[in-house]
Amino acid sequence: MRDNNLQYLIEKSKGVKMTPAEAERQRRSFAFGNTNIENDRVTRRVVDEQAEKIGSAKAGS
Repeated sequence: MRDNNLQYLIEKSKGVKMTPAEAERQRRSFAFGNTNIENDRVTRRVVDEQAEKIGSAKAGS
């Protein structure tokens, strides 16, 4: 990819507004990617289960 194409994509991405659902998917993906590197027993399902548990706990506060 040429530098000017990359710069164009960077500038275009600055205007993107994620929905709360998109941000949550991104957060979970980040958590999975970082934890799975250290522990291959961590699955997307485990991350989703923990995220739901944390969300429920926050909602009850």
